[in-house]
Amino acid sequence: MGVYRVIIIGSGFGGQCAAVNLRRIGIEDFLILERRDFMGGTWCQNSYPGAAVDVQSPLYSLSFEPYDWSRMFAEQAELEHYTGHVIDKHRLRDRTRIGTDVTRLEWNEAEGLWDVHARDRSGDAIRLQASSIVNATGPLSTPVIPDFPGRDDFKGRSFHTNSWDHGYDLNGKRVAVIGSGASAAQIIPAIAPRCGALHVFQRTPHWVLPRPDRTFTPWQRRLLRNKAVYRGLRAAIYLGLETRVIGFKYSRTMLKLVAQRKALKHIRAQIRDPALRRAVTPDFTIGCKRVILSNTLYPAYCRDNVTLHPRDQGIAAITETGITTISGQRIDLDLVVYSTGYDATDGVISYPVIGRRGRRLADVWQPYPRAYLGTAIPGFPNFFVVTGPNTGIGHTSAIFVIEAQMSYIMRALETLRDRRVGTIEPTVRAEADYTAMIHSEMERTVWKSGGCQSWYKSADGHVVAMFPGFSFTFRRLARDFKQRDHVLG
Repeated sequence: MGVYRVIIIGSGFGGQCAAVNLRRIGIEDFLILERRDFMGGTWCQNSYPGAAVDVQSPLYSLSFEPYDWSRMFAEQAELEHYTGHVIDKHRLRDRTRIGTDVTRLEWNEAEGLWDVHARDRSGDAIRLQASSIVNATGPLSTPVIPDFPGRDDFKGRSFHTNSWDHGYDLNGKRVAVIGSGASAAQIIPAIAPRCGALHVFQRTPHWVLPRPDRTFTPWQRRLLRNKAVYRGLRAAIYLGLETRVIGFKYSRTMLKLVAQRKALKHIRAQIRDPALRRAVTPDFTIGCKRVILSNTLYPAYCRDNVTLHPRDQGIAAITETGITTISGQRIDLDLVVYSTGYDATDGVISYPVIGRRGRRLADVWQPYPRAYLGTAIPGFPNFFVVTGPNTGIGHTSAIFVIEAQMSYIMRALETLRDRRVGTIEPTVRAEADYTAMIHSEMERTVWKSGGCQSWYKSADGHVVAMFPGFSFTFRRLARDFKQRDHVLG
């Protein structure tokens, strides 16, 4: 049984960032656990057709690791290559155990360590221990497939976008895509030309804005290799995106006059059919759900071989041969693609975590998940959650917030080392005050009052995925380490 100072769970950007920062503060005794047979997280796992980032690449990258991007919005293959570049440059493979699926974490009070229970790819049990845990599994790692009537009866092929089968030949096939969110918006235009017939089942429409993408020319790429120019572009992109918070939180009028007006114009410019226009036009304020960036989704809907099924023409049941709609239409299919999202709120950590006095994190997180700085929880010493409750960001790069969390996590770990204490955790009062502040501020945001239901909300209606403000505000809070808000032991 191995004992480590820090175990990092997950090898995506959060895990990579944690490992690099541990080395920066002089901690080499760490291990990364990755449940899959490869490292890299989201952009290695999600390789569906059309997959690409929806934040400009120079900002959607680690601040300490600039990159020679080929285009403004990188596609999946380039993002996977970047991920591999970071892993190899910082020698993280030899600190990683792949094919290791964590099944339970339990605080061992007698030893002052976390017991990490896992299984390897053969199903054999593994037990490790660590003084501290950094959970970096990410909020978009546990796929959800709704329990449609007859779902398991379908005799054709089916899979979630998270596990795309690249061996399946789409040419001429009758395909259904269930869902119309961010992943579906990329998949539909990518596969529509190859399908014999493509049926899209939309529960609710999303607002779509034009995607300001471009391929960098050779001279632009040469210019961006200059560190000062690259940093300047990052800063310009960051400041431009940060202005969106004004609409999301402070000015609903601005949000409607600028963003929603632009989105409506986008519909009119790309769709001529009045019925289709109505079907894709949301009835909630823009920003309430994730805003999609696409120049190709609406043209794909207009193709002769593509049929959009709104909610009132939705799924009644899945049969052996396809889908029966609410109106009684029977659609024969060869493939069903579930673009139905992830358990990103109530199920943000998929395995049991048991803290002091046998308390389960799932019970503590009733009726909704919460954490001090979205990162640490009273009663769970030396346990840190990357992209935890209320750390999501709807307007800029998630990596910016991950790096802000690292400021807090590293300060906490340095406190353990420098004060020569065994444990650190936030006080109950500090977490309660922080959570109260978050949800008070949330009342002013479009995510709370924009008139929609979204994955940003927990089952009880609290918005737990998003941070209600500017990302630089979160960074300031994370940097300002308050020892009085913590209990040392």
